Amino acid sequence: MRALLFYSKKEFKRMILAIDVYYLDDKAKTVGILFEQFTDSIKEIKSVITDYQSNVAPYQSGQFYQRELPCILALLSQVDLNTIDAIIVDGYVHLNDGKLGLGGHLYQALDKKIPIIGVAKKSFADNSQYVIEVTRGQSNKPLYVTSLGTALTKAAQDIKSMAGKHRMPDLLTYLDQQTKLFKFE
Repeated sequence: MRALLFYSKKEFKRMILAIDVYYLDDKAKTVGILFEQFTDSIKEIKSVITDYQSNVAPYQSGQFYQRELPCILALLSQVDLNTIDAIIVDGYVHLNDGKLGLGGHLYQALDKKIPIIGVAKKSFADNSQYVIEVTRGQSNKPLYVTSLGTALTKAAQDIKSMAGKHRMPDLLTYLDQQTKLFKFE
């Protein structure tokens, strides 16, 4: 399914794109949601984009980006990147010792033109200088936010401001649910 956005010059809007990938064996479903502001609700999603890939590389410890990055790039081929202000990925931009995570490799693949924000649910050892822990709602468990192309403090503030009463912002929960529908397709 291709989602093309058409706007007159008067109504042209910059978008934020959140992306997630779900795997079944060697197949992947990648979903992206486009929205205008970090504070948008699920009802304000402008478009949902989906891509399917076969023969996806197997998971390799410490090299996760090699599996996920091709799936994300395939989805991005459906988007006018000139309309994107930021991309949110499920995972890290930086790992430890400055090593790039999935988001960092995506930032490089996009020629450092679009800010990338990584949102992870689990901590990664020895990368505290690259992470801001964001607690939301009533949860005592933080989200781990990393970024490239935008200040880390701004990225953390943007994630904290996202709609929803729980640890995970509503838009990112919705995105995760959309990818997992792959099990039933």
